[in-house]
Amino acid sequence: MNEENAQKVEFRFGGVGRIIPIITAAIIILFAAFHQSNVNGYVAAFFAAITVGVLFAKDGKAYGEAIVYGLSKPMFGVIVLAVILAAVSGKLIAGSGLIQTLAYYVINAGFSGRMFVAALFIITCILAFSTGTSVGSYFVVIPILYPVGILAGIAPEYLIGAIVSGAAFGDNLGPISDTTIASSGTQKAELGRVVKSRTRYSIPAAIGALIMFLIFTKTGNNTDSLSVDMEIIPKFTSFGMLIIPVVIIVLCLMRKHLITALSCGILSGIAVSLLTGIYSFDEILAFPGGFKVTGLFLDAILGTSGTVMMLIAVFALLGVMERSGLFEDVGRVLIKHTGSARKAEGAIVLSVGILSMITGVISVAIVALGDIVREVGSKVGLDPYRRANLLDCTGCVFCFLAPWTVHCVIPAQLSLQFGEEYGVVPQEIPFVNFYSICMLFILIFSICTGYGRTYNIEETQSKSCE
Repeated sequence: MNEENAQKVEFRFGGVGRIIPIITAAIIILFAAFHQSNVNGYVAAFFAAITVGVLFAKDGKAYGEAIVYGLSKPMFGVIVLAVILAAVSGKLIAGSGLIQTLAYYVINAGFSGRMFVAALFIITCILAFSTGTSVGSYFVVIPILYPVGILAGIAPEYLIGAIVSGAAFGDNLGPISDTTIASSGTQKAELGRVVKSRTRYSIPAAIGALIMFLIFTKTGNNTDSLSVDMEIIPKFTSFGMLIIPVVIIVLCLMRKHLITALSCGILSGIAVSLLTGIYSFDEILAFPGGFKVTGLFLDAILGTSGTVMMLIAVFALLGVMERSGLFEDVGRVLIKHTGSARKAEGAIVLSVGILSMITGVISVAIVALGDIVREVGSKVGLDPYRRANLLDCTGCVFCFLAPWTVHCVIPAQLSLQFGEEYGVVPQEIPFVNFYSICMLFILIFSICTGYGRTYNIEETQSKSCE
């Protein structure tokens, strides 16, 4: 259906009925979090939200079409395929002996504990900044360095926190990040100057996060598994499996599609593993008969079922919310009570923050509110670069801190492939995402004090600065 002719989804009880599905999901998510549920709690929450929404929709056909519309978004297919392909690449690496070999050298070099977490944060910052993809960084870093940190005796949540924090930094500041491009484009700001001006927010937040990881990181109770694994003789041939992340990183830097990069990484890893004898073909994929299919390739794919189910429900609900006009209403709230620069900035942060949490995709929130942010910001004379920075920094706070978004769910799912005892649940991640936490305080400080606030001279010749 042509989106311009798409029928709007209307709900009984007006605005209240429209938010009942989200409220349903939130209640179940909180209940699941209280009982320390894994990703399956989120699956139940979002499917329940879709089901309950049917009861309040005035037109069942329009409601169903909105669900299909949400599932037709290109971002949905990209994320689902990326999750599956990343699981395969992670399985290839995990079974090759590379993790134990890296851990052996890391620990014997005395590079463990808080220093390891700090280095992990910096490595992820560099990778995400260079490739422009936070989600892609999870798929590269977690399969290799997360289990090394586990074997080094570091509490799992701080390892994931360091990786997510580094990814948030790269998403926030990277010149080829979709959020950087969207924030500069919607505000008619030159990309290079946007990146330069954003350093006054992102660099202090990164320094603050680094300090917090050095102070607060805790070690876990992994000494038993550590001593067992250190008895294993390192496998030098397993270093050949580093070709997987290398291929993925190189292709991302060449601006190839994430799915292409992950697929090529898997193919190169399979080729190297077969040539070096790390795996036999039957270990990768086998058909033993008796209606059976075995091998790590299939095991990895089937292991992502919970996350894929959750993503189906999230994007379906996203389609319903978008067709209901919720996003436009969030934008209208932005227009009200913006008589001064400080009030306008507060409204921008609040609206973009809410929408980024609802959609789970920062660039969607930026594009949806970009025009109205430009209108409101121009009215009070805010410089385009200030507006672009508020948009992007806000998204990298609220979207990364919402436990139902990909920035919590995907890292949690990837951590579970190394065993339930070493897995991290999504609701734990926001509390150790020190970069987004630091950025939140910087945003509050910036709005209250005017730090980093700049004005458009042509629009403010007759105005005095606050």
